[in-house]
Amino acid sequence: MAKKNIGGAVIGYGGMGGFHTKKMIEVDGIELIGVYDIDPERHKVAAERGIKYYDTREELLADESIDLVVVATPNDFHEEIVIAALNAGKNVVSEKPVTMTTESLERMIAAAKKNGKIFTVHQNRRFDSDYLVIRKIIEQNALGNIYRFESRVHGSRGIPSGWRGEKEHGGGMLLDWGVHMIDQMLDVMSDVRLETIYASMTYVTNAECDDGFTAIFRFENGVEWIIEINTNNFISLPRWYVLGENGSAMIENWDLDGKIVKVMDFEKYDVAPVVAGAGITKTMAPRTDDTIKEFPLPKDGIETGWSSYYHNLVAALNGEEPILVTHDQQRRLVKVIEAVFESAAKNELVKFE
Repeated sequence: MAKKNIGGAVIGYGGMGGFHTKKMIEVDGIELIGVYDIDPERHKVAAERGIKYYDTREELLADESIDLVVVATPNDFHEEIVIAALNAGKNVVSEKPVTMTTESLERMIAAAKKNGKIFTVHQNRRFDSDYLVIRKIIEQNALGNIYRFESRVHGSRGIPSGWRGEKEHGGGMLLDWGVHMIDQMLDVMSDVRLETIYASMTYVTNAECDDGFTAIFRFENGVEWIIEINTNNFISLPRWYVLGENGSAMIENWDLDGKIVKVMDFEKYDVAPVVAGAGITKTMAPRTDDTIKEFPLPKDGIETGWSSYYHNLVAALNGEEPILVTHDQQRRLVKVIEAVFESAAKNELVKFE
């Protein structure tokens, strides 16, 4: 007997809401039932695209054909809508960031447990091709013991217009892009204690919300992560720069331009000094070709997993796989974000776990 499709609906039919409707249409095992948005103009867009819309949120939540609700509203509305959907007997996916405080997250988790429903978060950038290449470099031990990750996203257009630039709605780059990059870091470092966080924020293009930040994370095993977002940057640094005891890796962009350079003879010291500015140096002299070797990034089999999140979600709803984005992961993520805000506000190092 064929499985019944999971009935899906979206609350908040904006940019990300439109993304989720497309996934529900494209991915096997789930069927888009309809959408709701507080803006009637978005209902007109849905109708033009042949998508059913509900006049009220209550009407959507009362539809028994809907098993899954995706909440894709501004950040400050997530909690109230998530809890209402869970209490209506729906499984729920929240857009990121799930919420702005630990206390808010705990109320949502409590509602999920009370109603016996799946509640998870759309941390889709665990499936980005650049991140998957980084995971492959780690798994292949391509650099030996890694001691520093630098993860950056640079733009030059400031904060996007609308609610993402308004503090009351949870705007700012830490909650927009930082939440993805910190989630990637915590996914890699899932079993390692995070000891300290030091962060600073910029307000160059927006006085209300951070339009960029830099944060340094130090873990118990000695690994350091530097995460940086900048929206007023006109010369971009690499998306990833990774340092290991046996080599370095660089991913320049989302097109996966980059390389790995490994040391082949670390002990070869017979180097002549080179001119460096107004002096000479042996320490910073470039390595000779016979002591290093360049390798391509391990891109074979790597594709952007735009639908991978939904494949796992459908399998989890059918009881076939565990959900990938867990409550405990989101607890840790939200606490880290709170600590980044605290460190930047106080200009102090924050001790974490």
